[in-house]
Amino acid sequence: MTGLETISADIMERVEQMARFTEVKGQLTRRSFTPVHQQVNGLVAQWMTAAGMRVRTDAVGNVIGRYEGRGTGARAIMLGSHQDTVVDAGRYDGALGIVSAIDCVHSLQARGIRFDDAIEVVSFTDEEGVRYQSAFLGSRGIEGTFDSRLLSRKDREGISLAEAMGTFGLDTTRLGDAARSPGDVRCFLELHIEQGPYLEIKKMPVCAVRAISGGTRMTITIEGMAGHAGTVPMDTRQDALVAASECILMIERTARSGPSVVATVGQIAAEPGTTNVIPGRTVFSIDVRSPSDVTRHETVNEIQSGMLGIARRRNVRIGFDTSHDVDGVICAEWSVDE
Repeated sequence: MTGLETISADIMERVEQMARFTEVKGQLTRRSFTPVHQQVNGLVAQWMTAAGMRVRTDAVGNVIGRYEGRGTGARAIMLGSHQDTVVDAGRYDGALGIVSAIDCVHSLQARGIRFDDAIEVVSFTDEEGVRYQSAFLGSRGIEGTFDSRLLSRKDREGISLAEAMGTFGLDTTRLGDAARSPGDVRCFLELHIEQGPYLEIKKMPVCAVRAISGGTRMTITIEGMAGHAGTVPMDTRQDALVAASECILMIERTARSGPSVVATVGQIAAEPGTTNVIPGRTVFSIDVRSPSDVTRHETVNEIQSGMLGIARRRNVRIGFDTSHDVDGVICAEWSVDE
C-alpha cells in the first residue's frame, strides 16, 4: 500500500469511527451538547494529540488542536469543520473536514516540517443548528458574535441552551472567552463534500468555493379555525393547513423565479392532527439562501408579502419568527486562485 493509500484508509476509518456516535440507532444523528457530542470531542482530542497538537476545548465547546509554527505565538492557518449533524445525516458531512485536517498535521509532524504560521484544527461544536435552530454557535464564539439571547431558547425536550451547555461543562458567563482576535488567524480552509450534483455533472473531482451563501431561517405559524370535517362547509373554512400548502407552493415559485437563490420548507406540523378535524394551526419552517444578500432579502420580503396576501384571502392569521439571519461571504481571492 502506498503512502497516499495509507492516508486515505486512515481518513476513511476515522470517518467511520465518528459515525458510530449517534443518538439514533440505525441512522447518524448527533446534535450539539449531547452525550454523543461529548464522546466525539474526546475521540477527536485523542487524534489531535497523537498528531502532535496541543489540545484544548474553548468556552463554547469547540475542540482546538494547535501545531506551533517555527516561532511560538504565530498566526494560525485554521483548518477543520463541524462535528454535529442534521437528522439522519451522511457520515462525511463535517467529519471529513476534521479528520483530513488532523491527518495533514500528522503528516507534517512525521516529517518534522513546521511553517512560519501555526496550524490549528477546529472541531466546531455546532453548525447545523438542529437542536436549537441556532446555527454556527461554534464559529460565532470564535468570531466574538455569540448571541447570548439564544441561551434561553429550548429544544423539543424543554431543555434550554444554557442548561445544555452547563451540563456539557461550559460556563455560560464566560462564552466571550472563545473570541479570537483577527490578527490571530491568517485564514480558514475547509475540505468539504459537495452537497449537490454540480461536480458530478461536470465530471470534476474537486473545486474551490468562491462564495458562501447567506441564509435566513424563519418559523411560520398560521392560525385558522379547527372544525369537524363532516359539518363545516368548504366555503366557510379557515383551514390552516391548506393555507400553509398554498404558501409553500408560492415559496417555491418565488425562489424559482429569482437568480441564485434557493428556498426550502423542511418541517411542517398541523394541529390537532386528527383525520376528521380541519387543521386549526399549522407551523412550518423556511430556509432561504443566496450568495447575494440583496437577492436573499428581496426574496424573503417577497415571500412574506405573498404569505400575508394568502392569509388575508383565506381569513387566517399568520406570524413570522426569524431565528437565523447571516450574511453571505465572498472568499478571499488569493485563497481560491487556481
